[in-house]
Amino acid sequence: MKRYLSEHTICAKLVWCLRNLIPMFLFPIANFYLFEWYTHNPWKDMKVPIQFLNIYFFELLMALFLFVFGRLKWSLRLQSIFFMAVGLANYYVISFRSAPIMPWDIYSVGTAMSVANNFQYSLEPQTVLVLAGFALLLLAESAVTLELRGAAAWKKRLWGVRIAGAALFLALVCSFTHMLHLDSTIRRYGMYDKLFTPTVMSRRDGTAVAFLMELKYISVDKPKGYSADAAEQILAPFAEETQNLPETLPNIIVIMNEAFSDPAVLGEFETNMDYMPYVHSILSGAVDNTISGCLNVSVLGGNTANTEFEFLTGNTMAFLPQGSVAYQQYLKKEMPSLASHLRDLGYETAAAHPYNSTGWDRNKVYPLLGFDKMFFIKDYKNPQKIRKYVSDQACYDQIIKLYESKPANTPLFVFNVTMQNHSSYTDEYDNFQPDIEVANSSAKALDNYLSLMKLSDEAVRGLTDYFLAAGEDTIIVFFGDHQPTDSVVSTVWKLNGKKGSDLSLEDEANRYKVPYFIWANFDIGTRTNADTSANYLAAAILETAGLPMTAYGQYLRTLSQQYPVITSIRTENAGGVSTDTRNVMDALNPYAILQYDCIFGKNNRR
Repeated sequence: MKRYLSEHTICAKLVWCLRNLIPMFLFPIANFYLFEWYTHNPWKDMKVPIQFLNIYFFELLMALFLFVFGRLKWSLRLQSIFFMAVGLANYYVISFRSAPIMPWDIYSVGTAMSVANNFQYSLEPQTVLVLAGFALLLLAESAVTLELRGAAAWKKRLWGVRIAGAALFLALVCSFTHMLHLDSTIRRYGMYDKLFTPTVMSRRDGTAVAFLMELKYISVDKPKGYSADAAEQILAPFAEETQNLPETLPNIIVIMNEAFSDPAVLGEFETNMDYMPYVHSILSGAVDNTISGCLNVSVLGGNTANTEFEFLTGNTMAFLPQGSVAYQQYLKKEMPSLASHLRDLGYETAAAHPYNSTGWDRNKVYPLLGFDKMFFIKDYKNPQKIRKYVSDQACYDQIIKLYESKPANTPLFVFNVTMQNHSSYTDEYDNFQPDIEVANSSAKALDNYLSLMKLSDEAVRGLTDYFLAAGEDTIIVFFGDHQPTDSVVSTVWKLNGKKGSDLSLEDEANRYKVPYFIWANFDIGTRTNADTSANYLAAAILETAGLPMTAYGQYLRTLSQQYPVITSIRTENAGGVSTDTRNVMDALNPYAILQYDCIFGKNNRR
C-alpha cells in the first residue's frame, strides 16, 4: 500500500511537472518563435545568441505576469493573446507601410484608425499557420494548474511574495532594456542597429528586442554645446544681412502629392505608355522656367506628416527619434515656418487637405505654423473622387477658387496635401480604370499605382496650364511625400534581379527619392538634376521667388552648399559622397542646436 501511494505520489508530481514546469519554460519560447514567424523565418535571419536574448525577454514577461496575476495559466495565456494580436497587427503594418510597429506609433493611433478601412486585409498561408499555432498554444495552456495561492494564514505572506516578485521581474525587464541601449551590447552580440531600415532591424534582432532598442530614441537629447545664446550666435551673421522686398510678390502654390514617386529610380522596367509624361518632360529640362530633380525624404510608405514638417519648417527628422511624428510629439507651440514667414511678408496663407482634419493633428498644427485658413474634407463640396479619395483635379479646382476669390493685390500661399494616391493599390473600383501595364509582369498593385501617377501627372499639367494664362506671377511647387510600400515596387526589383530583403546601400537610398519641380509663369531659368532634401526646399522656393529669407533660411541655403542632402536616412556632401547621417553629427551640430532651440527653446528667435 505504501509502495502504491509512493508510486502514485511520484506519478502525481510527474504530471504536475508536465502540466506546469515544462509549459512555464517552453511556452514563452513558443510564443517568441510564433511571434517572429508572422513576418520572417527567425532561424534564417537571426543569430542564435540574439534568439536567446529574445527568449530571455519572453521568459521575464511570463514571470512578471505570474507574480502579478498569481496564476501560471493566465500568465501564459495573457502572453500568448498579447503577442498573437500584436504580431498580427505588426504583420499588417509592415504590409501597408513597409516598416514595423515602433514606440512612437502610439501617437498615431487615431490617424491609423481613420484610414484603417481603406486597406485590404488578407492572410498568407504562413500567417494562417501562425494563428493556428497560437490557438493550439492557448488550448494547451488551459491544462496548467500552478497558482500562487494558499491557506488563509498564508495569504498576507503570499501577497508580499507576489509584490516582491513582480517588482523584481519588472526591474529585470527595465535592466534588460537598458542593456540593449548600450553600444557594448550591440558589439557583443553583433546586433543590427541601423535605424533607417527598421524592418531589417526587426528581422535580425527580433521584433520585441528591436522595439526595446528603439525606446532609446524616444527622448530628444540636447545637442552638444546647446544654449539659447549658442543658437543666437550661430544665426548672428545671417541676421545682419539686409534683404529688400521685391515689387512683385508671386503667388506660391505648393502641392505635396500623396505617395507620388517614379519607381524608375529603383530599376528599369517597360510600360505600354509613359505614366508621367509631363513630369518626365520637366525633369529632362523640356519645360521652360522650371527647376527639378530628386527630393530626398526621411520616410517610406507612410508618416506623411514628417515630410510636411521638414518642408514647412526647414527642420530635419535626422535630429529626432527614428519613427517619431514631429506634428504629434513636438509641435505644441507656435513654430516658425514657411507659412508664418510668408504671412509676415503680406501673404494670405491657406492649408488644404481633402481628408479628416484630425489626421496627424493637422487641425491643431496648421495654426501653430502660421496658416490663416484651413480646408479639410468637409470643405470640398461634391468633389470628383478617384477610388475612395478626392481626386487631384478636385484639389486643384479648390486652389483655383482660392486664387480667384482672394483680395486684389494680396499674394496667395497655398499648401495642398493631396489624397488621391493613398494606398492600397489592389482593390477594383468603378470610377478607376487603370491603363498602365508593366511588361513581363502581372503585378496588379504596380499597374494600378502607375495608373494613378498618370492621373496626377495630367492634373498638375492642367494646373500649370491655368496659371500660365493667369494675370499674376505664380510659382507652383510639386513633390511627393514618400514612395509606396515594398509590396508595390517589389516587381521592379524582381525585373532587375534583386530582392527587397537584400538591397545595397544605394538601393536603400533610392527608396527615399521622389521627383520634385518648381515651375513659374515668369522667368526663373531652367535647371535639372537639382537634387535636394525636403528640409531645404522652402528656402529654395524663397530664393527662386526673390523673396527675403529668415536668418534660419539663409543658414540653410549656406549649409546646402556643403551638404546638399540631409535626411534621417543619409547625408550627401557637395562631392556626392553619401553616408549615414549619424556619421556627420559633429559637423551638423550647429544645425542641431538651431533645430533644438526652435522646437524646445523658450523663445522663437528666427
